[in-house]
Amino acid sequence: MSIKQSELILNPDGSIYHLHLRPEDLATTIITVGDPERVDQVSKYFDHIELKQQKREFKTHTGLYKNQRITVISTGIGSDNIDIVLNELDALVNIDFETRTLKNKLTALDIVRIGTSGALQADIPVDSILMSTYGLDINGMLPSYEIETIRNKAFEKAFCMHTEWNNDRAQPVLVENSKTLEHQLYESHILTGVTATCGGFYGPQGRILRLKPKDSIFRNKLESFRYEDLKITNFEMETSAIYGLSKLLGHQACSMNAILANRANGSFSKKPDETIDNLIQYTLNKLTN
Repeated sequence: MSIKQSELILNPDGSIYHLHLRPEDLATTIITVGDPERVDQVSKYFDHIELKQQKREFKTHTGLYKNQRITVISTGIGSDNIDIVLNELDALVNIDFETRTLKNKLTALDIVRIGTSGALQADIPVDSILMSTYGLDINGMLPSYEIETIRNKAFEKAFCMHTEWNNDRAQPVLVENSKTLEHQLYESHILTGVTATCGGFYGPQGRILRLKPKDSIFRNKLESFRYEDLKITNFEMETSAIYGLSKLLGHQACSMNAILANRANGSFSKKPDETIDNLIQYTLNKLTN
């Protein structure tokens, strides 16, 4: 069945609507970053850049690093943007734009997030690297899809009981990373844990400027929660959306976090640019080993 023009929107040049990319522009190994300026921080290490494209906050460079083709793309901030990026990346490789039909043979992408994050546990050092073994969706995007096959209901139930979850909010969803990418990217100095993905930076993460969050001790509840051998180590705004949509679409995904702040002890990195750059170089080298 042909996908309607209102559902799959293409630009006059044949590129997909938001990302402004054509299928041939995309590598099957993709690094996502939030900040458009960070795309250049990644691609400066490429041996060759074949494509540069930008529309709105979605900036893309595709090139070669150690003879492997890699695309780095900025998503902007938040799970709503991830909904755009993941669906359009998938469309680029799995929908025939000429016929507007699904391809007979589907392509699985390797998607690695390089992002910044705040630690929730006092023993997680600022400037460390943390791999998200799970993403905990507490922002409400994933329940827009049929997610029953990818969630962990036992964890979610325990989390709701511990945090006295308000049923007026979207229900939490726990999604696992790609074990294939975890095995490829992991080394013994890399920390691991459950990453909570929030729907905002201030109130949803318990920050107080002029507005008081509805649950003033929510961050403390996250910090103290335990389920079997799992604990919530950090939070940010994209990981669970990347994990959930990747699982549903058949892609591999893993999130690598540069820990720049520790909310438990109130500290912040004195060398954030260096920490992010170290994570970029580490990830590029692991992806091409």
